[in-house]
Amino acid sequence: MTEIADSGYGRQFVDFYDRLFPGGPAVEQTVGYLADRHPGGGLPTLELGVGTGRIALPLAERVGEIVGVDSSPEMLDVLRAALADRPRPVTPVHGDIRDWADERRYGLVYCVCGTLSMLLDPAEQQRTVQVAADRLAPGGTLVVETHNPEFALAVLNQGRARDSFFVPYPGRDTGLLSYSTIDVTHRVWHLAHIWIEEGRSRIATELSRLTTPDEVDGYAERAGLAPVARHADWTGTEFTGAEPMYVSVYRAGDER
Repeated sequence: MTEIADSGYGRQFVDFYDRLFPGGPAVEQTVGYLADRHPGGGLPTLELGVGTGRIALPLAERVGEIVGVDSSPEMLDVLRAALADRPRPVTPVHGDIRDWADERRYGLVYCVCGTLSMLLDPAEQQRTVQVAADRLAPGGTLVVETHNPEFALAVLNQGRARDSFFVPYPGRDTGLLSYSTIDVTHRVWHLAHIWIEEGRSRIATELSRLTTPDEVDGYAERAGLAPVARHADWTGTEFTGAEPMYVSVYRAGDER
């Protein structure tokens, strides 16, 4: 069995991840967007980087069975606890999205919230898109959401290599203080966070690759997928290149 590489993201973020990225009403547009792209016919769905299941859990109520793969045992434990509390057709799988495989075909595969960019090697990003393509049923859809490098540099960092910013969150004395460093030469974005909540703090760090829309298109093309759409958000807004994230949609051929 191949060893499952774990970056430690889950260990660092699990205690406050659902505060940073809440489920419920906050993901209704995401869930609706993904559900609209499921071809139906009883085909299952695959999420690469399922995390705590904030998207998979409500989406399963719309499209049926979802298999969720993640390398973080901590994140998967949260998902399993949610399923024990309220069962839904979601199967958590501890695995590496770069080489995960089974014998099934899926109508929809999605990899969102910048998960693809957390792979720092373009070859590993390509492998992950190939994993998605290999699992798609004929006519199936792949959806990828990740960070827009131009926004990160021009807006978040205001054109500087290093910057910091504070984002308040609901609750007394609660917010996220982030220190952002962008290495343009090596195309790496480093974020060091301090989560502050009611006088207590937690430190977590993350690394992402500055992945352009054209690169994701190239991965998909080499994996045999055709581009369908690109949007700036989950409402289907046209992507102009100035938005913080981008959502790319690809389709598998009818003959596979």
